[in-house]
Amino acid sequence: MIIVGGVYREECVRPYWSRIFGSAGRAAVALSALSPHSHLTAYAYTGWAEDVRQTMQGFGVATDLREITANVGFHYFHPLSISELVGAPGKQLQSLSANGDVVLRFGMVEGDAVISARRAIYDPQHPSAALLFHANGSTAKELAIVLNEAELEYGVGEGVGDIWSYETVRDRFKADVVVVKRGPLGAVVIQAGGNVQLPAYRSETVFKLGSGDIFSAVFAHLWGERDWPAAQAADFASRAVACYVSTREPQLSLEGLDELAPYPAGGAVGRVYIAAPFFTLAQRWLVDEMRGCLEMLGGQTFSPIHEVGSHGGAEYIAGQDLEGLRSCNAALAVIDGEDAGTLFEVGYARNLGIPVVVLAEAPRPESLTMLEGTGCLITDDFTTAIYQAIWSSMR
Repeated sequence: MIIVGGVYREECVRPYWSRIFGSAGRAAVALSALSPHSHLTAYAYTGWAEDVRQTMQGFGVATDLREITANVGFHYFHPLSISELVGAPGKQLQSLSANGDVVLRFGMVEGDAVISARRAIYDPQHPSAALLFHANGSTAKELAIVLNEAELEYGVGEGVGDIWSYETVRDRFKADVVVVKRGPLGAVVIQAGGNVQLPAYRSETVFKLGSGDIFSAVFAHLWGERDWPAAQAADFASRAVACYVSTREPQLSLEGLDELAPYPAGGAVGRVYIAAPFFTLAQRWLVDEMRGCLEMLGGQTFSPIHEVGSHGGAEYIAGQDLEGLRSCNAALAVIDGEDAGTLFEVGYARNLGIPVVVLAEAPRPESLTMLEGTGCLITDDFTTAIYQAIWSSMR
């Protein structure tokens, strides 16, 4: 397979991550075992282009790198935070080109790529690029577009029609198949004959950086090269993502993927209660960040500081908070600092049979005894806590 797209430096504060990957680089490594003799075409910063060549050679991937002076990177505070783009060139560079039987093309920061293929798979990487496959003269006998829900909405546009209608999507994207990645909710394949809703698969931890690249790579291989039906290819891509986010290992095997357990496909996301102290700036920031991330992923939230506030008597505040907790399907608790109110809410939720996900980054071991003993799911990773809270709320 030919993979065309970005190779960038990736930096993340928590969990710590510092690698040169980018969408195309990660996809090339992912495909190295599945599709031997794959070929990577990309721009690459002169300072580390040779490192990329040597790394890809080690995985058996041939390279065609156009060296550039821009050291492009993406910086994240955590994997669900908005990335900071650094080092982008001031203007678009001359387009890359690739011709082959099956081509996986990613949207890029520096420029674009003109491709010609029997089967092409296009992952735009940004809403503004959702409709741009054909715009630069790229051609394919069959085209599958793999994107997220925001890119789908942008591509269809307001007032055009039902974003989940095959006819609407086909006419807007000029594609045979459109696969919509929906994070913790799995994926939807929009195709002739009816849409197919696919689940996300269970993983104990969630390292989100690059998960979409893995999905696109595995789908491209199975649909593009092995001729699998789009829904089956997307289902195995979802399984491969579960493996990747648990291990951070981009080189993949299909063995064992059919044994993974799914979350309910098409299940409704419920309401998540945020149990956490909010008395300092740092505590309030974390509550706001949790609330924003849960809602970004399709969840509903009840946050006491937002829904009830901090004014009023203790009896009023406690009553309103607990009424809100009773209306929720899951709780997400921050127990660092062992705030009395938070611990009370955790116990109250468990007594009601409400599942509780606990974020504990720096706990005292003895403080976890009752949480572990009452079936709370405990993690020290922010992104994992958010995803597990979403999954725990599904009904």
